[in-house]
Amino acid sequence: MNIIGISINHRTASVELRESLNLNSDELKNLISTLKQNILKEGLIISTCNRTEILGITYSDSISFDNLISTLINFKKVNGISSDLFEKYRSLQVVEHLFRLITGIDSMLVGDNQIFKQVKDSFQLADEHNFIGFYFKKIMDFCLRIGKRAITETSISEGAVTISFAAVQLIEKIFANLSKKSALIIGTGETGEIAAKHLREKGVARLALTNRTFDKAEKLAKELNTAVFPFDNFKEHLHKFDIIISATGSQNVILTKDDIEKAMTKRNYEPIVIADIAVPRDIDISCRDIENVFYNDIDSLKIIVEQNLQKRRNEIPKVEKIIEEELNNFSEWLNSLQVSPIIKSLREKFESIRAEEVANNINKFAAEDREKLEIVTKKIINKLLHYPTVELKKYANDENAQDLNRIRLSVVKEIFGLNSIKDEEKN
Repeated sequence: MNIIGISINHRTASVELRESLNLNSDELKNLISTLKQNILKEGLIISTCNRTEILGITYSDSISFDNLISTLINFKKVNGISSDLFEKYRSLQVVEHLFRLITGIDSMLVGDNQIFKQVKDSFQLADEHNFIGFYFKKIMDFCLRIGKRAITETSISEGAVTISFAAVQLIEKIFANLSKKSALIIGTGETGEIAAKHLREKGVARLALTNRTFDKAEKLAKELNTAVFPFDNFKEHLHKFDIIISATGSQNVILTKDDIEKAMTKRNYEPIVIADIAVPRDIDISCRDIENVFYNDIDSLKIIVEQNLQKRRNEIPKVEKIIEEELNNFSEWLNSLQVSPIIKSLREKFESIRAEEVANNINKFAAEDREKLEIVTKKIINKLLHYPTVELKKYANDENAQDLNRIRLSVVKEIFGLNSIKDEEKN
């Protein structure tokens, strides 16, 4: 079995190169169909903003990493991408890589909790298109279990590690219950969009957006079912909101201290939280001096992010211990596949001999003793085969003597005439 994998990711390539090989849902389906024709018998494709990967079991040992790389590059019709930009995995390295990936310790942001769903969805898509076979079904089961263990047994995914999420978590500390609060997002680029989605997930009562490009804000507003204000007059609505998050690309301050003073007057100085997560800042820093204004900029939020990232980094050894444990379990399962057909055939052969001899001699026993004969002879067979079965399983799990074990298994088949199981092993 030749199992190999390739990955171009945030460690190996620029965002521009990664984007050129990113696959949408239709492309994923078509590439699976292409790979199934004569390259991979079964496998998996993962494509996110940080990586594109192909992993699977080849039709023959002659199929190499270069075959996978050229297939991907030709499929996307891109030029100038060196094979050196791809990480390459073989055999158990593929499995270990998937284990590290789904737990989040291989992500750009350590403990990224989105990667679990992304890998799970990739397995599901492959399964829907008959790309998941016997081996990758088992790998999928292991991956999902390991991903869940990492989440429940460690703190690898806890704490905000993006500025947007850090802002929302900080807001939660000030306003314990967001279900009665309203929020305005100024700027609907990636940072603002993520902040808006986090607030929606946290159950904020009312959410509104504004952006210089109205169409862009309107599109996100439809997706999140929110209000949207034209950028030209959004200041008129500031007093309506308990939370303001600003994340525009402006080179100048867009909200002055005077703007916030006016809004606070209209609010009768009810508390307001301001998170300025733009670079450079969108909101005059002096507004933090206003009574009941809780102001935080990107510098204070970065401290929170770095503290949480360090906490997550400290959890990596715990996750790696889980991975090591499950990788050993997977190896034992994989190695057991070599001996299972032999143990099965050996037991069937002994049972066949036992049943034949009992049938030939059953009439020599009284009717009331025949059931006892069945029980006793089966017990004898089980006792005779117990030690050989245990030893055969030991062979399978001894990774330091695989060549010797193949010889041992071959001798067992030769001695007991089990060569008929070759076809079963192939299947």
